[in-house]
Amino acid sequence: MSKISGIKNFISGELEGWGKTERIVFPLVLLVLASISFIINDSKIALVSAVCGIGYTILAGKGKVSCYFIGLCGTLCYSWISYKNHLYGNLGLYMLYYLPMQILGVFKWRAHLKKGRHEIVKTSLPLCRRVLYFSIAGIVTAVVWFFLHRLGGATPFADAFTVVFSVLGMLLTVQRCFEQWIVWLFVNSVSLYMWIVAYLNGSNCFATVFMWAVYLALAVYFMAVWKKELAFDMEKSD
Repeated sequence: MSKISGIKNFISGELEGWGKTERIVFPLVLLVLASISFIINDSKIALVSAVCGIGYTILAGKGKVSCYFIGLCGTLCYSWISYKNHLYGNLGLYMLYYLPMQILGVFKWRAHLKKGRHEIVKTSLPLCRRVLYFSIAGIVTAVVWFFLHRLGGATPFADAFTVVFSVLGMLLTVQRCFEQWIVWLFVNSVSLYMWIVAYLNGSNCFATVFMWAVYLALAVYFMAVWKKELAFDMEKSD
């Protein structure tokens, strides 16, 4: 009985702090995605990947630990889609990095919840660390592009950019940093372009294109939300 009660408390905690607009818009986005996907007979695994991916992003934006449970399922599905579309950089990224980082994220986030609430304490990087992280990511992107080009990847530069900056984005996500949304804004833009190209070349992946378009919109939305919350916390502490 205590286990059932614990599960109920966890679920109710994950549903705390949602605004009226969010409760309507977020489920509506998933419904629209599923409907269009079935109408055009899109890949079912692409649909599952997209639903899990969007669900993960929404929950991560709300600072909910449950995002990582959904993210694990989405990671496995997206890895298969990347393999089928010869996006080897994304395949390696999801299987070798995202998978273990999402497991680590569960423990990291649970250790930094707001007092009495099922939501994480948000942070921001000092300027020197921002410059360091982005500089290193830029250099590594050039190196990865060279190897992916040699492997015959479909879109080597876009693949390299999304791989490297996604590594940075996930690291910042686990660290609960506001800067993750800046990274995701760029990654989602390039990824959207990459999957539009794949779709136009005959890949049955409309759900994946839709997923990245929603990711981009969510990155803009949660960047504003986190910035506002951090500014409010700073004023309160002064």
